[in-house]
Amino acid sequence: MPSSTHTVTNQPPPLADYDVYATDAALTEAVAAFGARRGDTSPADPEPAAALSALGRDAGSAEVREWGVRANEYPPVLRTHDRYGNRIDEVDFHPDWHRLLDRAVAGGLTDAWSRPDGQFRRTAGFYVWTQAEAGHGCPLSMTHAAVPALRAEPELAATWVPRLTSRVYEPGLREAGTKAGALAGMGMTEKQGGSDVRANTTRAVATAEPGVYALTGHKWFCSAPMSDVFLVLAQAEGGDGPGGLTCFLLPRVLPDGGRNTFRVQRLKEKLGNRSNASSEVEFDGTTLAWRVGEEGRGVRTIIEMVAATRLDCVTGSAALMRQAVAQATHHAAYRSAFGGPLLDKPLMRNVLADLALESEAAMWLALRLASAADAAESGDEGAAQLLRLAVPAAKYWVTKRCTPVTAEALECLGGNGYVEESGMPRLLRESPLNSIWEGSGNVQALDVLRALGRSPQVLDAFLTEVGSARGADHRLDAALKELLTELADLAGAEAGARRLVERMALLLQGSLLVRYAPPEVADAFCASRLGGERGHAFGTLPTGLDLAAVAERARPVAR
Repeated sequence: MPSSTHTVTNQPPPLADYDVYATDAALTEAVAAFGARRGDTSPADPEPAAALSALGRDAGSAEVREWGVRANEYPPVLRTHDRYGNRIDEVDFHPDWHRLLDRAVAGGLTDAWSRPDGQFRRTAGFYVWTQAEAGHGCPLSMTHAAVPALRAEPELAATWVPRLTSRVYEPGLREAGTKAGALAGMGMTEKQGGSDVRANTTRAVATAEPGVYALTGHKWFCSAPMSDVFLVLAQAEGGDGPGGLTCFLLPRVLPDGGRNTFRVQRLKEKLGNRSNASSEVEFDGTTLAWRVGEEGRGVRTIIEMVAATRLDCVTGSAALMRQAVAQATHHAAYRSAFGGPLLDKPLMRNVLADLALESEAAMWLALRLASAADAAESGDEGAAQLLRLAVPAAKYWVTKRCTPVTAEALECLGGNGYVEESGMPRLLRESPLNSIWEGSGNVQALDVLRALGRSPQVLDAFLTEVGSARGADHRLDAALKELLTELADLAGAEAGARRLVERMALLLQGSLLVRYAPPEVADAFCASRLGGERGHAFGTLPTGLDLAAVAERARPVAR
């Protein structure tokens, strides 16, 4: 029976059926700033803004949001055997998972390699689309990132790259030559090694067929096991090289149409990322794989895949932060308390502005790195050196900021934010993932130290990037001077590596905001992140800043 005790009021309308791209002032400005440098268009692909807006309307639609809800409410299910007892090792997904992937693949989120501005366009699209549902970003990211690794083996690349960069999503385990498109996964970590992949014990013994090996071993984490092909690391034996840790391409279905041996032992029960299947897999000595690159150079071969997926970690975390801030600012604009909208309350405005700064700085950094990736693809050595240092630094810092931003944004909704229906708990569960995937914080910090120690050119590239904003803000200049003092003596730097990498990431973000963002955003960021005028919690921005403008800018409205 309907209740007639009262009429519900003062509840914000759902944030749905809106354009995720066009209502994001900072993102549209970043696309204009960086996209203008590219200038590459084709009849088959509209201008970046038009393509992103089409993707943004879908990402913000009530229908697609429901796809994301159901893909998480009905997580994947492992079927190890068919009804007759045959081993099949298949994973069933809710139909909405497939709908999400279909739209993402059609939108070019696995195709960044066919045009000069491909990395930038794809990263901007990945940022937009991840706000609809983050879990299916895993196979999108790995499929995209497999391409540069495959270049080490041109014959394999010629076969597989057209399938991986196709804009057709075709699920189901069949011989890849019969499919219009394929997805790729990755298997590196093992129980005994984790991030130390050189401790891997999976063996790859050469067969009579050149370049083909039989694998025996296990992978402790193998995401998206429904994919068509995987890049894996194993210790090579008996080939035409020196042996050692080597990269291999492992198809689920062999060229003759038979199933490769790929035993999915179980699916992981995870904190978040529930729509995506993460698994443990076993290879039993009959598992066939094709060598990619030289024997003993597996890390060098696969490192470009890792660099690409690390950039996706940055972008994915930035997208989660953006969606959390969008929800918080939307709620505060419509919710009244103590005599007026929450957005107009000075303390709430401080919190929202602080969150908005973190979100916007993360987005600018992700898109700048994507722009540099395009330049590096075109042979710009300076851009390549910048990425070598900036990607792990950004991966460390941006992914670390995702969880506190998401938790604070949830709190802005009060008790409503703690309720599953708000969508905020799913964002919060998802938020720690990218700081762990592709190497946790210590791995990234040590990678920065390694780059600094091995190649002085990476520091030159970093200083050139940050130095392009020199003189625009005294706090940025002072912070850069402090960093240079710290870099003068790296002896024993490991214990303080996290602090060093944090400084570098903040300088990158500050320099971007000073150059490209409105003055009120750059001023607030430099005052609070570089000038030391901020407390430890969000909502402690110093006085004298235009917080109303910063908070309002972050609200998802058409402009």
